[in-house]
Amino acid sequence: MQNNNHETVITDLYLLAFLAGMSVLAVAMALTSPLLINTAFLGVTLVLILMTYFQGIVAGMVVNFGFIFLQALVMIYLNETRATGFPWELSFWLVLPIWLSVSFYGMTAHLRHLQAVNAKLKADLVERGAFDADTNLRTMVSYIEDTAVFTETNRRFELPVTTMIVRIRYFQEIRSMMSDNQLRSLLTVISDTIKAAMRSNDITYLIDHNNPTWAVLLFTDVDGANIAANRIKSKFTEAAQSDVDLANLDIRLVVGVASWDSETMKDPYDLMNAGIKATEYDV
Repeated sequence: MQNNNHETVITDLYLLAFLAGMSVLAVAMALTSPLLINTAFLGVTLVLILMTYFQGIVAGMVVNFGFIFLQALVMIYLNETRATGFPWELSFWLVLPIWLSVSFYGMTAHLRHLQAVNAKLKADLVERGAFDADTNLRTMVSYIEDTAVFTETNRRFELPVTTMIVRIRYFQEIRSMMSDNQLRSLLTVISDTIKAAMRSNDITYLIDHNNPTWAVLLFTDVDGANIAANRIKSKFTEAAQSDVDLANLDIRLVVGVASWDSETMKDPYDLMNAGIKATEYDV
């Protein structure tokens, strides 16, 4: 996080430098003439910025110094062939192209680095099993860890802890009639439905991807969880009927609810298995 914050600050500084350079360039062009030279040099500057971005800072500096050398030749030529010589107020073109090229390259380079770091972080989270790559829901690893926290809260403050297990009725039979796209749509619709139906402090998990199984941890009793379960079923029926990929399939959910009992349950797996067992009685 500290490295990311450092990279963000540097990116912002490069952005401010680029914007400042563009502002100076706009003012300088408005106050100087001739228009033809300003327009031509502006086009060259844009090309230099793009070359620096695509070819790298070394190639960008080479072409920028080449542009400075070209300007020097133009200055010498005009001073030798024209009585008025080169308009020295255009000297800002010697500095601003390099300024803009370096600041733009620095900004984009650090942005790419931040994107790479974030992508690696997401990949690490998925690899370690903390999040499901398709639905962005927490997985079994997080469920077991969080259940331990919930049950400890139950022990200290006597708050009721309940888990809700959601499965697809007759999934194996339905899977044989579904394409991969329909399966992805189904997982997304169910995940979104569960999250939308729950309170902000209720946590949703996808604990099994092969036989899609969702779990929710709630600080409530069985009656409160059953109300939420009915709400999930109702919302899913509406969402499935309005989804193009799922409208022609008869898909229903089964929900099992189980509350933590410190006398009969010893670890988070006991609570989860009790919820899975309860799905068998949801008709």
